[in-house]
Amino acid sequence: MENPVLIFGAGNLGVTALDIFHRNQVVVYGFLDDNKELHGKEYGAISVLGETDDDGFLRLIGQKCEACVAIGDARVRKRLVKMLNDRRHVQPVNAVHDTAVVSTLASIGHGNLIAARAVINPFATVGQHCIIQSSAVIESNVELGDYVQVGTGSVINSGVKVEDGAFIGTGVTIIAGVTIGKNARIGAGSVVVENVDANATVFGNPAKKI
Repeated sequence: MENPVLIFGAGNLGVTALDIFHRNQVVVYGFLDDNKELHGKEYGAISVLGETDDDGFLRLIGQKCEACVAIGDARVRKRLVKMLNDRRHVQPVNAVHDTAVVSTLASIGHGNLIAARAVINPFATVGQHCIIQSSAVIESNVELGDYVQVGTGSVINSGVKVEDGAFIGTGVTIIAGVTIGKNARIGAGSVVVENVDANATVFGNPAKKI
Protein backbone atom coordinates (compact mmCIF):
# COMPACT_ATOMS: atom_id res chain seq x y z
CA MET A 1 0.00 0.00 0.00
CA GLU A 2 1.64 3.23 -1.17
CA ASN A 3 -0.68 5.82 0.38
CA PRO A 4 -0.93 6.59 4.10
CA VAL A 5 -4.06 5.56 5.98
CA LEU A 6 -6.60 7.47 8.05
CA ILE A 7 -8.12 5.23 10.75
CA PHE A 8 -11.75 5.86 11.65
CA GLY A 9 -12.08 5.00 15.34
CA ALA A 10 -9.52 5.65 18.08
CA GLY A 11 -10.67 2.99 20.53
CA ASN A 12 -9.21 -0.47 21.13
CA LEU A 13 -9.93 -1.63 17.59
CA GLY A 14 -8.38 1.50 16.13
CA VAL A 15 -5.20 0.88 18.12
CA THR A 16 -5.20 -2.70 16.82
CA ALA A 17 -5.42 -1.35 13.27
CA LEU A 18 -2.58 1.09 14.00
CA ASP A 19 -0.37 -1.79 15.15
CA ILE A 20 -1.26 -3.83 12.06
CA PHE A 21 -0.35 -1.02 9.68
CA HIS A 22 2.87 -0.24 11.53
CA ARG A 23 3.92 -3.89 11.37
CA ASN A 24 3.20 -3.86 7.63
CA GLN A 25 5.27 -0.66 7.14
CA VAL A 26 2.20 1.35 6.16
CA VAL A 27 2.20 5.01 7.22
CA VAL A 28 -0.78 6.04 9.38
CA TYR A 29 -1.76 9.68 8.86
CA GLY A 30 -3.92 9.84 11.99
CA PHE A 31 -7.20 8.89 13.64
CA LEU A 32 -10.69 10.35 13.29
CA ASP A 33 -13.17 9.80 16.12
CA ASP A 34 -16.45 11.42 17.15
CA ASN A 35 -15.52 11.34 20.84
CA LYS A 36 -14.29 14.89 21.42
CA GLU A 37 -12.50 13.81 24.60
CA LEU A 38 -10.06 11.85 22.44
CA HIS A 39 -9.23 14.75 20.12
CA GLY A 40 -5.56 15.61 20.40
CA LYS A 41 -4.70 12.34 22.11
CA GLU A 42 -1.58 10.66 20.76
CA TYR A 43 -0.82 6.98 20.32
CA GLY A 44 2.91 7.09 19.95
CA ALA A 45 3.39 9.73 17.27
CA ILE A 46 -0.11 9.30 15.79
CA SER A 47 -2.79 11.81 16.83
CA VAL A 48 -6.58 11.84 16.95
CA LEU A 49 -7.14 14.66 14.48
CA GLY A 50 -10.88 15.33 14.61
CA GLU A 51 -14.35 13.95 13.93
CA THR A 52 -15.21 11.33 11.34
CA ASP A 53 -17.11 13.83 9.14
CA ASP A 54 -14.38 16.50 9.14
CA ASP A 55 -14.35 17.49 5.48
CA GLY A 56 -10.82 18.87 5.68
CA PHE A 57 -9.49 15.39 6.37
CA LEU A 58 -12.07 13.52 4.29
CA ARG A 59 -10.88 15.39 1.21
CA LEU A 60 -7.53 13.63 1.54
CA ILE A 61 -9.14 10.22 1.07
CA GLY A 62 -8.86 8.93 -2.46
CA GLN A 63 -5.69 9.77 -4.35
CA LYS A 64 -3.63 10.93 -1.35
CA CYS A 65 -4.88 8.76 1.51
CA GLU A 66 -6.71 5.49 2.22
CA ALA A 67 -9.37 4.87 4.87
CA CYS A 68 -9.71 2.09 7.44
CA VAL A 69 -12.86 1.80 9.56
CA ALA A 70 -11.91 0.19 12.89
CA ILE A 71 -15.07 0.46 14.99
CA GLY A 72 -16.72 -2.52 16.67
CA ASP A 73 -20.32 -1.26 16.52
CA ALA A 74 -21.61 -2.59 13.19
CA ARG A 75 -24.22 0.18 12.89
CA VAL A 76 -21.55 2.88 13.12
CA ARG A 77 -19.29 0.91 10.79
CA LYS A 78 -22.07 0.75 8.18
CA ARG A 79 -22.76 4.48 8.48
CA LEU A 80 -19.10 5.37 7.97
CA VAL A 81 -18.66 2.96 5.07
CA LYS A 82 -21.73 4.47 3.36
CA MET A 83 -20.36 7.96 3.93
CA LEU A 84 -17.01 6.99 2.38
CA ASN A 85 -18.78 5.34 -0.55
CA ASP A 86 -21.09 8.31 -1.16
CA ARG A 87 -18.79 11.27 -0.45
CA ARG A 88 -15.37 9.96 -1.47
CA HIS A 89 -16.33 7.08 -3.79
CA VAL A 90 -13.86 4.75 -2.08
CA GLN A 91 -13.93 1.47 -0.19
CA PRO A 92 -12.01 1.13 3.10
CA VAL A 93 -8.85 -0.95 2.89
CA ASN A 94 -8.16 -4.25 4.66
CA ALA A 95 -5.98 -4.37 7.76
CA VAL A 96 -4.38 -7.83 7.93
CA HIS A 97 -1.89 -8.61 10.71
CA ASP A 98 1.44 -9.98 9.50
CA THR A 99 1.04 -13.10 11.68
CA ALA A 100 -2.42 -13.92 10.31
CA VAL A 101 -2.52 -16.92 7.96
CA VAL A 102 -4.79 -16.28 4.98
CA SER A 103 -4.91 -19.00 2.34
CA THR A 104 -4.23 -17.94 -1.22
CA LEU A 105 -7.36 -19.95 -2.05
CA ALA A 106 -9.56 -17.90 0.30
CA SER A 107 -11.61 -14.93 -0.90
CA ILE A 108 -11.47 -11.68 1.10
CA GLY A 109 -13.59 -8.58 0.46
CA HIS A 110 -12.89 -4.91 1.28
CA GLY A 111 -12.55 -3.19 4.62
CA ASN A 112 -11.86 -6.21 6.82
CA LEU A 113 -9.72 -6.24 9.96
CA ILE A 114 -7.95 -9.56 10.50
CA ALA A 115 -6.01 -9.59 13.76
CA ALA A 116 -2.92 -11.44 15.01
CA ARG A 117 -2.70 -15.21 14.44
CA ALA A 118 -6.13 -15.47 12.86
CA VAL A 119 -6.38 -18.32 10.33
CA ILE A 120 -8.51 -18.28 7.18
CA ASN A 121 -8.31 -21.60 5.38
CA PRO A 122 -8.76 -22.60 1.71
CA PHE A 123 -12.02 -21.76 -0.05
CA ALA A 124 -13.31 -19.73 2.87
CA THR A 125 -15.12 -16.56 1.83
CA VAL A 126 -14.99 -13.41 3.95
CA GLY A 127 -17.37 -10.63 2.91
CA GLN A 128 -16.81 -6.93 3.44
CA HIS A 129 -16.18 -4.87 6.60
CA CYS A 130 -15.78 -7.88 8.91
CA ILE A 131 -13.75 -8.04 12.10
CA ILE A 132 -11.87 -11.27 12.79
CA GLN A 133 -10.17 -11.05 16.15
CA SER A 134 -6.90 -12.62 17.31
CA SER A 135 -6.47 -16.40 16.97
CA ALA A 136 -9.89 -16.93 15.42
CA VAL A 137 -10.02 -19.85 12.96
CA ILE A 138 -12.16 -19.72 9.82
CA GLU A 139 -12.04 -23.22 8.39
CA SER A 140 -12.34 -24.30 4.75
CA ASN A 141 -15.53 -23.53 2.82
CA VAL A 142 -16.88 -21.20 5.50
CA GLU A 143 -18.94 -18.26 4.22
CA LEU A 144 -18.89 -15.03 6.21
CA GLY A 145 -21.28 -12.30 5.08
CA ASP A 146 -20.72 -8.57 5.42
CA TYR A 147 -20.24 -6.79 8.77
CA VAL A 148 -19.65 -10.06 10.65
CA GLN A 149 -17.60 -9.98 13.85
CA VAL A 150 -15.75 -13.08 15.05
CA GLY A 151 -14.37 -12.94 18.61
CA THR A 152 -10.92 -13.85 19.87
CA GLY A 153 -10.14 -17.58 19.74
CA SER A 154 -13.42 -18.61 18.12
CA VAL A 155 -13.45 -21.60 15.76
CA ILE A 156 -15.84 -21.68 12.82
CA ASN A 157 -15.69 -25.16 11.37
CA SER A 158 -15.93 -26.23 7.74
CA GLY A 159 -19.01 -25.42 5.72
CA VAL A 160 -20.53 -22.97 8.21
CA LYS A 161 -22.47 -20.03 6.78
CA VAL A 162 -22.54 -16.82 8.83
CA GLU A 163 -24.95 -14.27 7.42
CA ASP A 164 -24.61 -10.47 7.37
CA GLY A 165 -24.21 -8.62 10.65
CA ALA A 166 -23.85 -11.67 12.91
CA PHE A 167 -21.80 -11.27 16.09
CA ILE A 168 -19.80 -14.25 17.37
CA GLY A 169 -18.33 -13.73 20.83
CA THR A 170 -14.99 -14.77 22.28
CA GLY A 171 -14.12 -18.47 22.37
CA VAL A 172 -17.15 -19.72 20.44
CA THR A 173 -17.13 -23.07 18.61
CA ILE A 174 -19.51 -23.55 15.69
CA ILE A 175 -19.72 -27.11 14.39
CA ALA A 176 -19.48 -27.93 10.69
CA GLY A 177 -22.37 -27.13 8.40
CA VAL A 178 -24.36 -24.84 10.71
CA THR A 179 -25.97 -21.61 9.47
CA ILE A 180 -25.91 -18.49 11.64
CA GLY A 181 -28.71 -16.13 10.61
CA LYS A 182 -28.51 -12.43 9.82
CA ASN A 183 -27.77 -10.21 12.84
CA ALA A 184 -27.71 -13.19 15.22
CA ARG A 185 -25.57 -12.96 18.37
CA ILE A 186 -23.58 -15.85 19.84
CA GLY A 187 -22.50 -15.44 23.47
CA ALA A 188 -18.90 -15.94 24.54
CA GLY A 189 -17.79 -19.53 25.07
CA SER A 190 -20.84 -21.04 23.39
CA VAL A 191 -20.83 -24.27 21.40
CA VAL A 192 -23.25 -24.00 18.48
CA VAL A 193 -24.53 -27.37 17.27
CA GLU A 194 -27.60 -26.31 15.26
CA ASN A 195 -28.75 -23.48 13.02
CA VAL A 196 -29.37 -20.09 14.65
CA ASP A 197 -32.28 -17.95 13.44
CA ALA A 198 -31.85 -14.41 12.18
CA ASN A 199 -31.79 -11.82 15.00
CA ALA A 200 -31.66 -14.55 17.69
CA THR A 201 -29.30 -14.46 20.66
CA VAL A 202 -27.94 -17.82 21.84
CA PHE A 203 -25.62 -18.84 24.65
CA GLY A 204 -24.26 -21.95 26.33
CA ASN A 205 -23.03 -25.48 25.60
CA PRO A 206 -24.95 -26.45 23.61
CA ALA A 207 -26.06 -22.95 22.69
CA LYS A 208 -29.75 -22.18 23.33
CA LYS A 209 -31.87 -19.15 22.54
CA ILE A 210 -32.13 -16.59 25.36
